[in-house]
Order: sequence, then structure tokens, then C-alpha cells
Amino acid sequence: MESLNLRLIHALQIDGRASLRRIASVLGVSEQVVARRYAALCESAGLRVIGRLNPRPVGQTVWALRVQSAPGASLGLARALAAREDTRWVQLASGATEIVCHLVAHRDGAQDAPVQLLDRLPGVTSITAQRVLRLFKGGPTTWGALTCALDQDQRDALAPAFAPPDARSPSVELTELDHVLLAALARDGRTTYAALAAEARCHESTVRRRIAHLRAAGALFFVLDIDERLLGSPTTTAIWMSVRPAHLAAVGAALAEHPEVAYAAATTGRTDLLASVLCPDDEYLYDYLTDRLGALPGIDAVETAPVVRTLKRVGTVGRHRNRPGGTRRG
Repeated sequence: MESLNLRLIHALQIDGRASLRRIASVLGVSEQVVARRYAALCESAGLRVIGRLNPRPVGQTVWALRVQSAPGASLGLARALAAREDTRWVQLASGATEIVCHLVAHRDGAQDAPVQLLDRLPGVTSITAQRVLRLFKGGPTTWGALTCALDQDQRDALAPAFAPPDARSPSVELTELDHVLLAALARDGRTTYAALAAEARCHESTVRRRIAHLRAAGALFFVLDIDERLLGSPTTTAIWMSVRPAHLAAVGAALAEHPEVAYAAATTGRTDLLASVLCPDDEYLYDYLTDRLGALPGIDAVETAPVVRTLKRVGTVGRHRNRPGGTRRG
């Protein structure tokens, strides 16, 4: 990918709502050039900025699911899961014999959310559900190492005036206005304040204040929806690890620093740590498992599952359904 495109992607990863004028100034090019490149990436790569809620402050619980299906039913089941509003990162793994995905549930119904899912989807034979306890890497930090195209001064110039979301942020009570704004930002995180105000039927200044409040409270952040293969790492592997409790925090923190790791979280269940690793080929993955992961103390067992197709990332399923390797969202 061209250098300017990578720098633009990195800029949006830092602050998805930064204006194109501000980005152009930091990159040292014209606003027109940035606008053309952004439009081209949206069209050719399905690039989108997505507004996301930080689960715990708004009363949500996240489950990491491994779904087994009847023979021949996995692709149809994965598509059904991808079409749901409460799922993200729906992937076929292990030679398409299982589905890995995340399920977001409101805290009031969190305990039986996986059971309800099993009841509503035909073809499911079993579900392994692990509740996410602590996020070490993911959300706004997913592509950090893959999009490291800007120097420190440029990163500082683009950094938003809001602290990164934290699971320990205080609770936030969402209003009716918030729900309208969040629905629009989930479709397009760069929707203008004027358009948001028109949809919410209120003053633009009210929309600005409310979004700033949600971001400052750690309840709202913005992520990129883009095919990770375009960033130079074509293969994804899900890794489940059994880690001794005394080492769990240290291993999670170490994984967060690995450039190969896009996601790492502590979970309940038979294994304690789930990670998603991006590697260019099998030899690289082997070296990562033996040299990098194997050097971390406290890991007793590792299970890997190559992802063969990604049907949904962070956004809703939309256009580019026939793109090789998985569906894209528009």
C-alpha cells in the first residue's frame, strides 16, 4: 500500500473523527488530496470509521464464542451470526469447522445470552462461551503496530483530547439522544455534526457537547473497519492460552506490546487468555509461537485455530459481499 494511504489510515486510527483538513495539515499535503485518497480507500478497501461503545461503563458484557455446527452448516450459520446487531468479529476457523465470534449482551441478560443464541440459530450443535474479563489490546489499539506510519510529533498532533477507553471507567447512563447518535455513528463514525443534529432533531451544539461527554467519560470511541490483509498481514490465527493466575496480567501486558497481536483479552472458562495474531505466513507463525509466545513465563498450554474467512469485523454487514476472503462492510 502506498505511503500516503498508510499515513492516512494511521491518522484515522489515532482519531477517527479528525477532520480531513487537520489530517492534511499534519501529513503536509492538501485537503483535496486527502479527501480523494479517503474516498478511494472507502470504495476500494471498504474503509470505514465506526463509533463503538466501551462495554462495561454502559452496562454491557462481551462473550467470546466458539460455535460448532452440523456438517455443512457452518457458512450459513456464520452469515446468520454476522447479520445480528449484537455480534462482531465473526470468523470461520479451523478449516471452516468452527465459528469464532464476539457477542455483546446487556448486563441484565448477560448470563444466559449464549443460551438464547443457541436457541435462536438452527444448526448449532454446541457453544463454548467465555466472558471477557479484561481487555489488554483491541478496540482503538487493534491496528496500532500495523499502521505505524507517522512519527511521534504527527501522532501527538492528531491525538484526541480524550483519554483512551478503560474498562474501569465510571458508569454512564445513556439517554434517548445518545441512542440516536450512537446508531448513526455505528453506521458511519465520521457522520458530520450537522447530519447528526438533523437526524436527532436537535441543535448541532447539543450533539457536539453530548459526543464530547461520551468520549471524555470513556464510553465512546472510534475504530477502523478495514481488511487487515491490506496492511501487510494476510493470515489471522486465534490463540487460546491456559495461563497461571499469578502470570495472567504480565502475559496479557506482554501480548499487548507484540506487533503481531491485534487482540488480547483475559476470559473465563477452560482457558484464561484469548488472542488474535496476524502473521504473513506459517513459518512466521511458527517462529512467533516458539520464540515470542514460548518465552513468556506462566503459559501452560496453547491452542491455535487458523482463521480461513472473516465475515464481519466491527461494522454491520453491507456491500462487497463477494470480495475474496470474506464479506466487507460499506
